[in-house]
Amino acid sequence: MFDFSEQVVLVTGAGGNLGSAVANAFRAAGARLALIDRQPDNVHAIFGDDSPDRLILSADLTNTDSVHQMVEQVLAHFGQLDVVANTVGGYRAGTPVHETPLETWDFMLNLNAKTAFLLAQHVIPPMLERGHGKIINVAARAGLSGGANMSAYSIAKSAVIRLTESLSAEYKTKGININCILPGTIDTPQNRAEMPTGKVDRWVQPEALADVILFLASDAARAVHGAAVPVYGLS
Repeated sequence: MFDFSEQVVLVTGAGGNLGSAVANAFRAAGARLALIDRQPDNVHAIFGDDSPDRLILSADLTNTDSVHQMVEQVLAHFGQLDVVANTVGGYRAGTPVHETPLETWDFMLNLNAKTAFLLAQHVIPPMLERGHGKIINVAARAGLSGGANMSAYSIAKSAVIRLTESLSAEYKTKGININCILPGTIDTPQNRAEMPTGKVDRWVQPEALADVILFLASDAARAVHGAAVPVYGLS
């Protein structure tokens, strides 16, 4: 459906359920891939060794020096960066505010929001140089409103939405499209294990989310800026 054969796509969280689905979709569309994960062995197990068209790197996206070094390695290898699909994030919930450990608050904000912030800081300059780029963040439906026993997660994902909107307002006239998607419950082995009575047939597949990310990364979405696209499946 889409052709990314002349483009370099950076996928964060490439060893995860969503990240690997996104990377596979871009690979099928001909992209050259920079696959980023804190555990690169997991990525190598899925995608194989490095090659001229594939670079697998470890990075701590909560650390600005690590992000800077990773982006420099990508640019040194490929000479350009066209698309960033930022799938890094996570979920931790289950307690009301007065029982939520500060560690959970910090962990959710760092994992979901700080990573998106630092990544944007380091990938936007090379995109500005070329006057072209696409960034797609992964927020969540929970970021649209506060829910009981999930304050830190809801706030962190809300921050991703607001960050996406701010970035878009700043760079949309400079050739950079920046949007995010809002998944519902994703059908993953982990979610099936944690919610054994869940209505799995209504959950959204990682591959369906990947399709939307490819659309937002394509020229077909050239007029889409600052959008938070709901992708809920039937949930």
